[in-house]
Amino acid sequence: MCEEIIIITPEGEVIDIELCFKHGHQPPHGHKYRYKVDHAYYITHHHILTGTQILEKAGKAPAEYMLRQKIHGNWVTIEPDQEVDFTAKGIEKFKTIKNEHTEGEGEKSLRRDFSLPEEDEEYLDSLNLPWESVQERDAQWVLIHCYPLPAGYNAQNALLGVRITPNYPSAQLDMLYFSPALARTDGIAIGAVSPLVIAGIAFQQWSRHRTGSNPWRPGIDNLGTHVPLSEMWLKQEFIKHPAHGVRA
Repeated sequence: MCEEIIIITPEGEVIDIELCFKHGHQPPHGHKYRYKVDHAYYITHHHILTGTQILEKAGKAPAEYMLRQKIHGNWVTIEPDQEVDFTAKGIEKFKTIKNEHTEGEGEKSLRRDFSLPEEDEEYLDSLNLPWESVQERDAQWVLIHCYPLPAGYNAQNALLGVRITPNYPSAQLDMLYFSPALARTDGIAIGAVSPLVIAGIAFQQWSRHRTGSNPWRPGIDNLGTHVPLSEMWLKQEFIKHPAHGVRA
């Protein structure tokens, strides 16, 4: 057994699951295992745990949290009664997501129809806002709930949509989408907007694009650099068309 995957702890020698992945090893049977959930490490004497057991060990109620496992570079959802075999090759780590819901005709959990790059999910989680990844026919969307808007609009917050373009993150993200449709409280019309329905919800498409002097930078730009453009575009609307410059 390779020493590079062994960690010395007060409980003795344990096999570190993430190190196994990094060094291309398959964790051996018959050992204690160290695994990471969010930013904390845990040790188990068993090579198989259920999603519920992993959540409870991390102090998270299974009814309130989703468990995500990163394996072979992709994030997948682990169901509460699903077994995780720590001797399987390719497991890196785990993270928990608050299982938010909205009131209405029953409780609707936030959708996770597809996985995003890890840095994108970390950015979205850092907003402390509910978000969803939604597959709508041949299109993929990220929907951010309760996104705050600057003063001067007909709402204080909105559902913000971003279309995940094919071949992203090499291909650029473009435009932004708001629900409900935004309007200026001073009555001045907003230019270059149009209606669009996403997952049965009426959105307003803002046709705002990058310029030649501000191109998409593969390997640098992502959701974390695109979504903040919304704040700039929303504020620029009042800079380009100030109320006193248009109205009598």
